[in-house]
Amino acid sequence: MTKRKKAKSARPRPTRGGHLLGPPREAGAARNSTADASPSPVSTTLVLAAECLVAGAGALKESLAPLVEQPLPVTLDITDLQRIDTAGLQVLTAFARERTGHGRAIEWRGTAPALTSAAQLLGLTAALGLPA
Repeated sequence: MTKRKKAKSARPRPTRGGHLLGPPREAGAARNSTADASPSPVSTTLVLAAECLVAGAGALKESLAPLVEQPLPVTLDITDLQRIDTAGLQVLTAFARERTGHGRAIEWRGTAPALTSAAQLLGLTAALGLPA
């Protein structure tokens, strides 16, 4: 008869600032909308990929996290977005709720029928601040 090892309990994960996106980190995929390196840009723009699916949800979260506390308006460019699933919508919705909850603006650039129809289907149009 062989002895089995006791299962180890999982290490407690540290809290991450009380919201889904966690505390601000270094800006990865985010870039300023201004071409020059002026000290006070009008807004920060993040260009979303063509696909915002569960496989890329972590990367999207990492790109959005530093922008949660950005005091200036954040522009999400959805011009290239062609596919989005519920994981992508969840990350975008968490980001939008955090920003609007702190009185910070989100602006949308371009159109993405995939995002619009998915948000309408799930009742997230208002939460995301998308045009009706």
